[in-house]
Amino acid sequence: MLIGVPKEIKNFEYRVGLVPSSVRELITNGHQVLIEKGAGDKIGFEDNAYKLVGARIVDTAQEIYSQAEMVIKVKEPQPQECRMLRENQILFTYLHLAPDPEQAKLLQESGCIAIAYETVTGPHGGLPLLAPMSEVAGRMAIQAGANSLEIKNGGRGILLGGVPGVAPAKVVVIGGGVVGTNSVRVAMGMGAHVVVIDKSLERLYHLDLQFGSKINTVFSTTDSIEEHVLSADLVIGAVLIPGASAPRLVTKSMLSRMRNGSVIVDVSIDQGGCFETSRPTTHENPTYIIDGVVHYCVANMPGAVPRTSTFALNNATLPFVLMLAKEGYKNAMRRNHHLLHGLNVCQGKITYKAVAEALHQPYTPAETMIAA
Repeated sequence: MLIGVPKEIKNFEYRVGLVPSSVRELITNGHQVLIEKGAGDKIGFEDNAYKLVGARIVDTAQEIYSQAEMVIKVKEPQPQECRMLRENQILFTYLHLAPDPEQAKLLQESGCIAIAYETVTGPHGGLPLLAPMSEVAGRMAIQAGANSLEIKNGGRGILLGGVPGVAPAKVVVIGGGVVGTNSVRVAMGMGAHVVVIDKSLERLYHLDLQFGSKINTVFSTTDSIEEHVLSADLVIGAVLIPGASAPRLVTKSMLSRMRNGSVIVDVSIDQGGCFETSRPTTHENPTYIIDGVVHYCVANMPGAVPRTSTFALNNATLPFVLMLAKEGYKNAMRRNHHLLHGLNVCQGKITYKAVAEALHQPYTPAETMIAA
């Protein structure tokens, strides 16, 4: 198969779909790879590194989209990229379609086969292609929150871990999944007082076993969220429903009663956000203030550490890329139902139920599309 990797064009996005070692693996297995000129320059993967493993460098994204049978990216395609996609061309990347009707419409119009990293499942449960970026985002959330708590950034002027004789900050993590667990780990390591809220008693049990008395685990109800959010210095939104819009668990009314200079970091913003006042921001302008509360809602947090993120993502995606390249998407999905769960848009139809519901679109089961 001829595989193409365009340069990412989203604001402050320097990750790349394939690292040179992944390209070498594909070429060793008999495939061809096109890389857009400069795609990996910002993170130390110069064009020559790709040439040395057998890739062909092309000058423009148009050449990638016009020639490649499968396009490998990191972030969702921007409108101009969507318009270059072809019928039956495979697109393998993060999509996050639930809060993005424009992208969904353009993908449908293209007739492409759009497979989302974030809904591919694993043999032991979970979302293996989302997990590496969730780990990065969870750890970064505490860094971003700690920075936002500084007085110069609009925060309360609190050191997360405090000092002897001075109480540490209270960090509330809403959601105990991969993002939440990594946020808890870093916040606890920095000496903060940590509360994690989740609706799964099993998940709370595992967190309690993992971290013990160093954190407080709380069952999620409207009352418990309100109680702990109002007394928090830093709140991390780490809620995920695969493929669907994130539930708005913290209302504007709750937020208006938080202390001035408190901080929220909404890691769920890729799926619409779990705070009612959230809206996407960028690494260039990461925060804004509403009712005295600092909002950090960067939609591609792992993009701030693109080299680490790219390696972590490639480790997870490469086996699926090899499978798609060898088998084609239909055979690969017939053989691997975990990959089938990644199919979000196929030949103009929405094939992931949660996305269809979020967008109020007709739903066509993915099984139907690969059976034809």
